[in-house]
Amino acid sequence: MSTSLGLTPDVIGYLADVNPPEHPVLARCREETLRMPLAAMQISAEQGAFMQIVARMIRAKRAFEVGVFTGYSALAVALAMKDMHGAEAKLLACDISEEWTSIARNYWREAGVDGMIDLNIAPAVETLDRRLAAREEGTYDLGFIDADKTGYDSYYERGLKLLRPGGVMLFDNVLWGGAVADPKQSEPDTVALRALAKKVRDDARVHAAMAAIGDGLLFAVKK
Repeated sequence: MSTSLGLTPDVIGYLADVNPPEHPVLARCREETLRMPLAAMQISAEQGAFMQIVARMIRAKRAFEVGVFTGYSALAVALAMKDMHGAEAKLLACDISEEWTSIARNYWREAGVDGMIDLNIAPAVETLDRRLAAREEGTYDLGFIDADKTGYDSYYERGLKLLRPGGVMLFDNVLWGGAVADPKQSEPDTVALRALAKKVRDDARVHAAMAAIGDGLLFAVKK
């Protein structure tokens, strides 16, 4: 599980203590994922709680997610949206792994949100393009991008079209363990993350901010 950069175990424990308790199914999902080889791909409990607050702040009713893994972030957002909007809340989930998302489905079903999550196993660009072709432009409130870093720009452009004015898109891992701040680091993922950060910062279509939450969280609010 990823945690915010630079936090000691004591501070991480304190955050867990003062944040609202996780939904029991969220806790089980996190605990199971922690035992997996790729556990570092999962967001932290405090980031999940923060995303729920963002969803509540904007009264998110429709959301999309690119990069599902074992389903923790989608479950966190879905629970918040269901609490606000009941069965009318919808979440479009995009991933290419049947293996990981089969775990996610089990937890979504256990939490009673499986009926509001539309999981698409296909390249996310194709899924998002289909939704745009179906005239869903401007109908989503919230987006979360946590997938291949070299694809972030493509997801940004399509996600921005899907969002309504005032909608929020969040990008995970934008600090990339600190690699983005090291000029000697030039591997493709790092270069792509730096390019996205500068593009979003200078993009007149959005209000943007980057925060050191988790491994770095970039916010883009559509104007």
